[in-house]
Amino acid sequence: MTNYKVLFLDIDGTLLRPDDTIEDSTKKAISQIQAKGLEVFLATGRPLHEIDELAKELDIHSFIGYNGAYAIYKGEDIFQKPMNSSTVRNFLEIAKENQHEVILYSNSKNFFTNLDSEIITEFMHKFHLHKNEAYSPSVDSAVLGMTLVNLKKDDPVLYNNEEGIHLSQVNVEGMRHCYDVIRDSVNKGYGVQVVLKRLGIKKESSIAFGDGMNDKEMLQNAGESFAMGNGHPDLFQYAKHKTTEVTDAGIYNGLKKLGLVN
Repeated sequence: MTNYKVLFLDIDGTLLRPDDTIEDSTKKAISQIQAKGLEVFLATGRPLHEIDELAKELDIHSFIGYNGAYAIYKGEDIFQKPMNSSTVRNFLEIAKENQHEVILYSNSKNFFTNLDSEIITEFMHKFHLHKNEAYSPSVDSAVLGMTLVNLKKDDPVLYNNEEGIHLSQVNVEGMRHCYDVIRDSVNKGYGVQVVLKRLGIKKESSIAFGDGMNDKEMLQNAGESFAMGNGHPDLFQYAKHKTTEVTDAGIYNGLKKLGLVN
């Protein structure tokens, strides 16, 4: 049997159910995995300064955040990869021209192009964002990630003018008008690669679970990869396994398939 050493878990739609709660089966599975000595990382598009409560609840201290732009291992920074300022300005200009809103994340705050719109208030509430400020150009060089809000179905192509960047639809009910800005060279898969190298763990000893297209590269870079049953339809081709939905013990069932939980 493979000697598994590390588990990477996406948050929204993988760890968290639509009502923002965690299944008891998921908590049990994570606890059993930790008791076996595996490292557990939360790997998310969310800013790391906003997931303290969740991490505390699960006793997890290692993270890949901002869709792979920042990683922490047991309180120690592993790397930070801010976006190019020119990319930030380019996307802000396109958003302004098309009545889209933008959230920009630094390592300590969230910056909004519009703090007052109803659609932004919903976003803040859904993703529990509290450290919020109005955007100003002075933050351009510190941006680790961006989310575009209020896009219609055909709008993502408007942002296709920059090589090495793609948009990933947020796979959360009521939030599918939102798209994360993903770099081809810096994403969750890149984060996984750096973490594995740093910890001296082989790819085949790693496991990853995800549900959205921003998890694609992470699933491709893990030895055992699971797409949640509620995952984006385009994601399944990139995962080695398909597990049950986040509301039906998806993480537990996947780890049980590997013989890691009972």
